[in-house]
Amino acid sequence: MITSFDNAAQVLLPPQPGLRYLRGHRAGELTLDPGGLTVGEDGRIAKLHSTTDADTSIDATGCALLPGLVDCHTHLPFAGWRAQEYEQKVTGVPYEEISRAGGGIASSAQALRETPDDEVLTQATQLAAEMLAQGTTTFEGKSGYGLSRDGELRSLKLAQALDAHVAQTTTRTALLAHAVPSGYTADTWMDEVEAMLPDAAEYVDTLDIFVESIAFGLEHLDRMGTLAARYKLRLRAHVEQFSTMRSVAVALEHNARSLDHLSAIHPDDIAPLAQSETAAVLLPGAEFMGAEATAPARALIEAGAIFVLATDANPGTSPIFSLPTILGLAVRRYGLSTREALLAVTLNAAYVLDLDHEQGSIEPGKRADLVLLDSPAEHVAYRLGRTPVAAAFVAGEPVYVRPDAEWRITRR
Repeated sequence: MITSFDNAAQVLLPPQPGLRYLRGHRAGELTLDPGGLTVGEDGRIAKLHSTTDADTSIDATGCALLPGLVDCHTHLPFAGWRAQEYEQKVTGVPYEEISRAGGGIASSAQALRETPDDEVLTQATQLAAEMLAQGTTTFEGKSGYGLSRDGELRSLKLAQALDAHVAQTTTRTALLAHAVPSGYTADTWMDEVEAMLPDAAEYVDTLDIFVESIAFGLEHLDRMGTLAARYKLRLRAHVEQFSTMRSVAVALEHNARSLDHLSAIHPDDIAPLAQSETAAVLLPGAEFMGAEATAPARALIEAGAIFVLATDANPGTSPIFSLPTILGLAVRRYGLSTREALLAVTLNAAYVLDLDHEQGSIEPGKRADLVLLDSPAEHVAYRLGRTPVAAAFVAGEPVYVRPDAEWRITRR
């Protein structure tokens, strides 16, 4: 089936084909020009103009046409919620104190242990549908709430099963060092991580670790990097969220694909990170919900970092599953332009997941994962809280159409 997208007011295009990423200061090279495109029978973008010979026509008049949004940092699947902790946080109780009292990650681990598989998958599938209605056509999911060998492997199996339940592309990350389980030290839990990796590696392409005063240290990050290389997995890390741990140098030694959070990054670590091929993934939802420090987004962009945004969707510190909401928060919190924000959830986010060859930009040969906004792209941040997505497409097929936008799709 050939599909034609006609008369879009804006089409977000890269400055040239074949780019793996754009460094933040080059975001202005993206264009938002009027136009259309044609999707071939193979579900890939065939040409950057519309055709009259299509089997399906999409009337994009007055709309912005974007690459499908990529959420490269979520904690799906999980069980239950932690609303009671939110009130604690907003009334001044530090997350570290909540965690030490048995809340935080430990609370989600208990909920996961007590919830049957089918209920975990039902909740995750419903949340993925919410994300699709907000334009997310690709998302990453992490383990990390298992806090035991069996629990982590179960979590990864559930993440694999989720892929069959959703329209989106999903990737899986083994966040095996998320918290130190009861009865372990950080060192002895890392021994357990190493022992479970032969089994865990069957489900994932990436390893992750939480480096923090309440979790794991630089020596554990170094060890995780060594394990990632041994199993030919990418390394990612939650770093500098609450404390300045000076994690960047260690992560760069292991060619980490991304460093996420960075709210408390040391100023001297910005330039080395920006000069590397390690992406800086900022999570404004966690900052907003958790009263964290504000990551130095402008300094990272001006230094030339591969700048990325994600939801950090999880039941505790960022129960936000909407990338448009994240864009709105980031534009206001960090002082971003529209193009900087859009780059951070399209091409650069696809790079973090090693999917940039398939997704993340509108160019011939790439899979036609697309989002149709009912208003100019600038309105995503400007009208914070409004859902701008009229339709979402995976491989050219509509996988979400808002009821009032059904008239835009004509099948011949």
